[in-house]
This record gives sequence, structure tokens and C-alpha cells, in this order.
Amino acid sequence: MHKKIRNMAEFAVASGISRPTISKYFNDPSSVRASSRSKIEAALACFDYRPNIYAVNQNRQMTKNIGIVVPYLADPFFAEIVRFIELRCIDAGFAPSLFSSHGEQALEIDILDSLRAIKPAGVLLAPLGRESDKAALESFCRHVPTVLFDSNIEGIGEAFIGSDNYSFVAQTVEYLTRTGEAPCFLEMRHPANPNANKRRDAYLSIMARLQLESHVISIEGRGWRFEEIGHQGGLKLLEQNTLPTNTVLCSNDRLAIGFLAACYEKGIRVGRDSDCDLRVASQDGHPFSRFTCPSLTTAAHDYTAISEHAVATLFQLIESGGRLAQRAEKLFPAQMIMRESA
Repeated sequence: MHKKIRNMAEFAVASGISRPTISKYFNDPSSVRASSRSKIEAALACFDYRPNIYAVNQNRQMTKNIGIVVPYLADPFFAEIVRFIELRCIDAGFAPSLFSSHGEQALEIDILDSLRAIKPAGVLLAPLGRESDKAALESFCRHVPTVLFDSNIEGIGEAFIGSDNYSFVAQTVEYLTRTGEAPCFLEMRHPANPNANKRRDAYLSIMARLQLESHVISIEGRGWRFEEIGHQGGLKLLEQNTLPTNTVLCSNDRLAIGFLAACYEKGIRVGRDSDCDLRVASQDGHPFSRFTCPSLTTAAHDYTAISEHAVATLFQLIESGGRLAQRAEKLFPAQMIMRESA
């Protein structure tokens, strides 16, 4: 009764049930006879044994482990999309494991090495992008079925699922120019996420198509502290009074949240009413964007569609033996959400 059970072989001896039957039970309880199932469950209650899921999976030709890797889990965008992905993996009978590289190339490489050790059936990877070691990613993806999401790196992984950045900026710019002054574009000088450059390029393209003068404002800052960077950069811009227009389109919602805080500190009224000083909009559909003051107008990711398609593509990849006929790419358009800030 007090002996510590260290592995499945010891549990088989202690319970009097054969190891193959116990293994079948942990894989699928309904696959064993009711009488055997009752004995196993009685022994589990007695010995309080739980199998090491990774050890069980490593003994299988096809494991049930799914790796999920993101660059910065503290970013609510990644937390939100991972929540959808995890639930879909669990519903399909897989065991998801979540890793965050915290914006560091060395840690991203370490995570990929750790994932190989647990023999994942597949991996959903949001890479750092420009900061990633492309050779390390290529090596990993040759051995592990991998689907990229959020940040695309050409030639890496069997598929990429993400958002259409042009769609984000097109919707916000067209809405802002239709309802007031054309926007300037506020970005980080050294953006951490490669989508930022795509959004800036989209802004320049759309403003040219509309035959409007473009204004790109780059504020100093590196890394993933977007709110702090937006706040500090916003304070400097407002102190210098150098904004070229009364409409500001931020590269992402977290940057906009910091900029809104700077406006509040400087007594700048933000909103779409006639007595307001500035209009502010952004893109991402940050989970907190509707709780800012004023609530933030934004073009939002389709979290449900991206997560469902990413998981479905990974399952298709796993079932096809780890390779697709050709690398697949799928981009989902933004969903415009109009609120009080613009």
C-alpha cells in the first residue's frame, strides 16, 4: 500500500494486470474489457499511480504530443490564439505542450531541441522571424512535421497559417480617410515582429493608391515591451507637438495602448467627437482593446479561423506522414471593429 510505483512495469506487477492491457487502458480505456478496466481503476485508486505521458508516447511509433511554440507568451495575442489551439488539440485526443522563446534566438533553438526529445507528432510554431536562426529551423522542420503561424519564413515548415496584413491596414486607412483626416503611421524603429514591416509597406501602398501624402513616424524601442515603447515614444511626440495629422494609426494594438496612456497624461482628448484632439486606431484585435479609455478602434485577427485552420492543417500533415505535396499558405482577412477612439 505504501510502496512507490515508479513505472508501468511495477504497476503491472502490483496490480496483477498485464502490462500490454494497462498500456491499452491508458491509450483508450474503452479498448479493454469492463472487468479488466474495473481492476485497473481499483489499483489506480489504491496505488495512486499515474503514467509518465512522455515516456508512454516515446514507446509509440506515433506519439500524441503536440508542441506549440510562440515568441512571447505575455503578449495577449499569442495567449488568445494558443488558448484556441490547445483546446482543439485536446478535443482531438492530443497532449499539447506550450513553450515561449521570450524573444530570444538561443531560447528558441533550445526549445526546438527539447521538442525533439519528446518526439512530437507535430509542432505549431510562431517563430521570432528575423531574429530566428533559419538554419536551425530548417533542420528541425526536416525531422518534425511543422506548421508555422503568425510569422512566415519562406521555405520553413510544410505550411503557414496567418493574417493578411494588407487587409488590416486597408480597412483601417480607408475607414479613417473616409471619416476624417488621413492618418500618419506610428511604428517602432526596430520592430520585434516581422508583420510590422508588412503593415508599414501596406500603409505606404494604400496611401499612394488613394493619392494621399503618407507620414511614417518611427519611435525608438526594441523587444516586446510594446506598451512601454508606445508610451515613452508617445510622450516625446506630444511634447514636441510634431504630429503631422490629427489621426494616428498605430502598427499594433499594444503600441496604441501605450500611446493612449501618453495622451491621457498630456491631457489630449482622444475620440471621434468634434471636441476631441486626436483620433487613434490600430490593428490586431488585442483582447484588452475594448477596455481602453476610449475603447480602441482596430482591425482584428480572426482568432477562431486561424487556430482552427492551423490545427486542421497540422492534423492533415501528421496523417500524410509529415509531408504535403507542396507548401501550403493561408491568410485570413481582418475584421474591422469601430469604437470610440476613432
